[in-house]
Amino acid sequence: MSTVDTVAHARATPDVEQPYGELGLRSDEYHRIRDILGRRPTTAELAMYSVMWSEHCSYKSSKVHLRRFGDLPRSEALLVGIGENAGVVDVGDGYAVTFKVESHNHPSYVEPYQGAATGVGGIVRDILTMGARPVAVMDSLRFGRADAPDTARVLPGVVAGVGGYGNCLGLPNIGGELLFDECYAGNPLVNALCVGVMRHEDVHLARAEGAGNTVVLFGARTGGDGIGGVSVLASETFDEHGPAKRPSVQVGDPFTEKLLIEACLELFAQDLVTGIQDLGGAGLSCATSELASAGTGGMHVDLDRVPLRDPTLTPAEILMSESQERMCAIVEPGKVEAFLAVCARWDVLATVVGEVTDGDRLTVDWHGQRIVDVPPRTVAHEGPVYDRPMRRPADLDDLQADDPAALPRPETPEQLAAHWLAVVASPDGADKTWVTEQYDRYVRGNTVLAHPDDAGLVRIDEDSSRGIALALDGNGRYARLDPYAGTQLNLAEAYRNVAVSGAWPLAVTNCLNFGSPEEPEVMWQFAEAVRGLADGCRELGLPVTGGNVSLYNQTGDVAINPTPVVGVLGVHDDVRRRVPTGWRAAGETVLLLGVTRPELGGSAWASVAHGHLGGRPPAVDLAAERSLGELLAALGREGVVTSAHDLADGGLAQALAESALRYGTGATLALGEDPFTALFSESAARAVVTTTDPEAVRVTAEWAGVPVTELGTTGGDRLAVEGVAELPLAELRAAWSATLPALFGTPEATVGSVPAGTVPTS
Repeated sequence: MSTVDTVAHARATPDVEQPYGELGLRSDEYHRIRDILGRRPTTAELAMYSVMWSEHCSYKSSKVHLRRFGDLPRSEALLVGIGENAGVVDVGDGYAVTFKVESHNHPSYVEPYQGAATGVGGIVRDILTMGARPVAVMDSLRFGRADAPDTARVLPGVVAGVGGYGNCLGLPNIGGELLFDECYAGNPLVNALCVGVMRHEDVHLARAEGAGNTVVLFGARTGGDGIGGVSVLASETFDEHGPAKRPSVQVGDPFTEKLLIEACLELFAQDLVTGIQDLGGAGLSCATSELASAGTGGMHVDLDRVPLRDPTLTPAEILMSESQERMCAIVEPGKVEAFLAVCARWDVLATVVGEVTDGDRLTVDWHGQRIVDVPPRTVAHEGPVYDRPMRRPADLDDLQADDPAALPRPETPEQLAAHWLAVVASPDGADKTWVTEQYDRYVRGNTVLAHPDDAGLVRIDEDSSRGIALALDGNGRYARLDPYAGTQLNLAEAYRNVAVSGAWPLAVTNCLNFGSPEEPEVMWQFAEAVRGLADGCRELGLPVTGGNVSLYNQTGDVAINPTPVVGVLGVHDDVRRRVPTGWRAAGETVLLLGVTRPELGGSAWASVAHGHLGGRPPAVDLAAERSLGELLAALGREGVVTSAHDLADGGLAQALAESALRYGTGATLALGEDPFTALFSESAARAVVTTTDPEAVRVTAEWAGVPVTELGTTGGDRLAVEGVAELPLAELRAAWSATLPALFGTPEATVGSVPAGTVPTS
């Protein structure tokens, strides 16, 4: 073969064997590419199709199910929906907010620090491309057993990567999750969310329009890191020895990204951009094909103009490289000089690499030789779509029949107190300050609530005090027991977490983490989860603005628990009226909102006390969730409650402990005739609030149709449950706060962080 595999050479050599299998393409997919082109693909074209038709980029196994989200009723708040880099919603007063959560699971297993760091960088650029200034990030993390050696390898690097990149960008990390389960051994889940704010008129879209307009590549130089990285890794199951392919994980430079953010915002402000796309998974292959596919014409690129860090890269490697901190813009010829001047002012390298053309072809030349000539839609949007076989898991009936109600329960006050401490001190229930002290939660000065509050809350307007609240939740135990109901419970928890802050839930994003789609039982779980989320959003009146699917999360034939992580965005009219989670003062009445049933399926108690997963998850009642949300919003507006905490993992036991420990205020409580169920049930649609005016809460709750139970009064230095147990807060705090440092050591505190329990009150 010649040094460069040109289109002409490909046409003249139809029988050359090509390594399509090594690039992740099936035989029928490869032959479909030949049919599309009427010849064999060039090496560069094969590289483009292989990364763009990967599971990560094409959604080929999930697309048939994700269409359910497009069938939801149109929301008046939705400005930009599924199909763009991120969804955009109207939050009032002329403001628009864009938010999205994405996975960087597999790269984070191979190289924890860079895998996690570049996951943050990628989602930030997605938000930036919509025209918004990124204002905050969140992360949802899951690892294998907390005491497993591989968890000790992966977790510190992931946390440091998330914190290191976000801190350097000056973005507050306002919340998230950290959970452990043996099913995630070898397959950690690293899901990163970013949210950005703009005015309605500032929304930008990813499309190449206007023949003669230029294509400008700007940001970092292109290197060999990440060649086939996320798009190949995320489309492959790990075997017992790790990934079969180990392409380079992307290497991030947050300082370059910070300059890129400021340059982009100035370019938007000066109206110098017609269309824009970040270079993430699949790199230049993705950016060029998606821009051209979404536009009205074609595109031509001179690949030899791309600035390189490594001059030995081949054309195919340049197209596949996933080097970070790069963007691709469509710019009118008359604005190119001004565009380049803005980039130079921010010390951002910018190079004209092509132009928008008439017609419907994407062409790429290498030193004057044509190496790519393809219809862009066949690369970006018309890849294979599979309706894969599905089968209900064979073990699910037995799993659901294994009701934890039959498990031995604590019989004495001492045993009950011991189980309470065990749940609170478990790795899932324990204090997460070990993680959050590595994140700057208050940079930019607009963070109103952050971890350990149930939701993150950020002010977006200093004059009106308008703000946005966000929560991420994804209980894999519930979804394993019933993926339809479990996904709705995750939606309900995120909805509830936003509501307890006093905000009104407005929109949903999601990151769907599952095993191999080639396993019929996994595909059934996935389809049920999507159906559950779509039905739940329909009932709650929330649009799905976009999200991410991460498949092949399994080692050999053992898949992770289905883990649909759901993010909910809410609007707060006045963040000065936000509702925190902790108890501040003595003498306030503690009230339980909602109904408690004996529901222990998938519960923290069953897992911690007995290592048990079985039964059915708590019953879903979305009408009750909506009523509770309306009640919490009303109580927040009226300033009637002094704190609110949702009940979820760990039930009332976890909520009481966290509420008391937040500011060091105890309570005297009475839990009725069945304190065990009261403490450890995980019935949904519940929250604990404190108030100085319990009658006002009852009146408003009656209006909303939400039952109210009085539990007791705040005050003292212990949680005293009548006839059950007394837990001194000092003992409770010692158990709760010791777990993660004992497992992972003591990290260096991040400058600007505030430990849990010492958040300023003003």
